[in-house]
Amino acid sequence: MRVSVPTIITGSGAPKQTISPAAAVERIADFLAPGKATLLTGAGVSVASGIRAYRGKDGRYMNPNYQPILYHELTDQSEKGFAFRQRYWYEFKSCSQSARLMFYRLRSYLGYPPVRDALPNTSHYAIAALQYASYLPRLVTQNVDGLHHKAIAHLWEPDHIQKQMLELHGTLHRVHCKRGHIVPRDMFQDWLSSSNPQWKAFVDNLEKTGQKPRTNPDGDVELEGVSYADFVVPECPQCTLEGQQNSFHKPEVIFFGESIPSRIKDRSFHDIEQSERVFVLGTTLATYSAFRLVKRALELRKPVMLLNVGPTRADGLPGVEKLEISSSLVLRDVVRALLGSRASQDSAIVYLLQSGIHQPPAEDHKIISRNT
Repeated sequence: MRVSVPTIITGSGAPKQTISPAAAVERIADFLAPGKATLLTGAGVSVASGIRAYRGKDGRYMNPNYQPILYHELTDQSEKGFAFRQRYWYEFKSCSQSARLMFYRLRSYLGYPPVRDALPNTSHYAIAALQYASYLPRLVTQNVDGLHHKAIAHLWEPDHIQKQMLELHGTLHRVHCKRGHIVPRDMFQDWLSSSNPQWKAFVDNLEKTGQKPRTNPDGDVELEGVSYADFVVPECPQCTLEGQQNSFHKPEVIFFGESIPSRIKDRSFHDIEQSERVFVLGTTLATYSAFRLVKRALELRKPVMLLNVGPTRADGLPGVEKLEISSSLVLRDVVRALLGSRASQDSAIVYLLQSGIHQPPAEDHKIISRNT
């Protein structure tokens, strides 16, 4: 099976259209003022939370040599498949062929805590304010970090959040075994720590010393000079109680080559069809699961506005208005423009507009070794 990582062609030579923050605020506010908009977000929204975008500056998918684990590899029931699952929870990668140097990447065990601990940024909270004020009744996100949920969890009950938001590509915060037993990712992280005390000590030391390895949207850090062969993926306790041996675990994330469940696909189209306009934020639309939602909106002649820094798959499409500017520069002011005096009088809105970090990832972190 051949599965390729979607990319964006950047060599069109078309001049980049710039817009001032003030002009962008006015255009976005005018676009959202009628309400009944569906928001489609991507990894770019979470960059200011310290999580790298997939295809932005230094993004993992901009490296032509990067090889993500594919769904058919992860679910293979042979010994080869077991090795791929071991690689996922503790990922091995061979780098410099000429020097025959071996680098190892703990993709999930070491990469999950920075994503788990990430905080919503100012864009997440501004979006939450627009949701709370009913300008964005539906949100479809490609992100698996849960930050949209965190931003509004103090205002909405979980059931209401699930009704208003759709995680198109799943979430890092739940794990299931192949027999369908679901556990919170934090609990599974504890199982991994108990099964791998030497790596638990390593994680504790990273936190103690304040070292921050490179973090990507799906949880991914790089290490040098270690072997993953002794990393233990624990058995599912519920399966053990039922007399079954099963160490197959998968996060509730859609892998390359895996189909989005039909109920999620249908819900995503429904959220587009029920809207009067579509606002696209922080995504290149490289994955077809997101791009087809924009195509559907255009087929239905719905207005589409796209806010992103850098090229996207929808650039130049008739019916798509693109603004080349960072959401962190404009979204709070969009809320103020739309809500007027309510932005300073409604305590919930005031809190949301005062909340949020702005901590973009630094330049590439040095690869950390187990001996560091």
